[in-house]
Amino acid sequence: MLLQRATSAACAAGRSLSRTVRGQQVRNLATVLPANPLARDHRIVVVGGGSAGLAVSHQLLRSGKFSQNDIAIVDPAQWHHYQPGWTLVGGGLKNKEDLREPLNSLVDPKFKFYNNGVGSFSPEENTLTLDNGDKLGYQQLVVAPGIKVNFDSVKGLPEALADPKSLVSSIYGYDFCDKAFRSIQKLSSGAALFTQPAGIVKCAGAPQKLMWLALDYWKRAGLYNPGAESPIKISFATGLPAMFGVPKYSAALEQLRVERGVEGLFQHDLVAVDGDVATFARPDGKDKVTRRFDFLHAVPKMGPHAFVKDSALADQAGYVDVDQATTQHKKYPNVWSCGDASSLPTSKTVASITSQAPVLVRNILLSMQGKASDATYDGYTSCPLTTEYGKVLLAEFKYGGEPKETFNSWFGIDQAVPRRAFYHLKKDFFPWVYSKYMVKGRWGGPKGWIR
Repeated sequence: MLLQRATSAACAAGRSLSRTVRGQQVRNLATVLPANPLARDHRIVVVGGGSAGLAVSHQLLRSGKFSQNDIAIVDPAQWHHYQPGWTLVGGGLKNKEDLREPLNSLVDPKFKFYNNGVGSFSPEENTLTLDNGDKLGYQQLVVAPGIKVNFDSVKGLPEALADPKSLVSSIYGYDFCDKAFRSIQKLSSGAALFTQPAGIVKCAGAPQKLMWLALDYWKRAGLYNPGAESPIKISFATGLPAMFGVPKYSAALEQLRVERGVEGLFQHDLVAVDGDVATFARPDGKDKVTRRFDFLHAVPKMGPHAFVKDSALADQAGYVDVDQATTQHKKYPNVWSCGDASSLPTSKTVASITSQAPVLVRNILLSMQGKASDATYDGYTSCPLTTEYGKVLLAEFKYGGEPKETFNSWFGIDQAVPRRAFYHLKKDFFPWVYSKYMVKGRWGGPKGWIR
């Protein structure tokens, strides 16, 4: 019933133009120009064919202001993955093959699709170079290539993941996400260790989502209970000082951890895996800690791609340096970014992109007309935390860790309480609306469908 009501409610719900011609920059054109006749010059180039890149490019196209090949998409990938679903794969609830589609099948025929990587950016010249050496010119640039999962940031982890006999897995890669559930099924006793690194990760709640599903699986199988005689012991080792970055939800998750007998190893940052031993770095120069395990779910460190980090577009941390409200670059007004690659100080989730993309699209269209930005992003993001099979804690918040709960504002529901209706949003509704509407530029998150 709640899902039906939510769906019904959702339904209800500067820079002057610049281009490069024959090597010379022509600026301060406040009107919309026709498509550039040069084959490799485009009005807008979107780097990235992931959640952010597809949402932005299709929303731009649906504005009706662009002709054939005006917009180019650059991405070397063969497949587009619904990565939030990998948690469900790890819990045995989805097949990973059902959560990917060929990238070229999602790119509208009106786009020019370059199935290449990016070598470098030259923002002073309004060009970028592909990894094959070709150059593309642009009037506006959107940089949304996501971030890289660095499995080799943990010594010995790639080898452990590749070993079919080891009960070491990670939901942060297509090749390994299904190994997680196989490992959960194989474990009948011993120490189960779940980790989360310090620093930026995709969906900061995901590392513990799998833990709660595994705990529930083992509990139902009679292999886990909070008491001392439990065949399986569970530990959560996180590089963070708390269970979650938002105090309201962190308190609720901490209560669950204590009630369910999960050992909390805070400020433990996984740095190495050697056989059945995990090594953790500690803050402030403290000695490293080792823990033996029988099962390990490992989350490696993540960070910006080198072609972004090493470019003039990056901030000190390596992310595209944009204004946190407008998504416009702080130095180059015809450069924009949203999603994981951006410096926007919020959690890196698909949910955040649903609110970021319409802001970016609105402001880039205004910029192309020589008008100032008037749309702002408040940092909204969401993390549907599976706490067991059939229940989800739906964290929604904005900048500053302030809750911004959709169902609280509509129905007065406290979203820190895990609920079955939220579980169906996570498992069924969100994957459906993502594939049918978001990547086609027609989904605005809490604001519902984009007309």
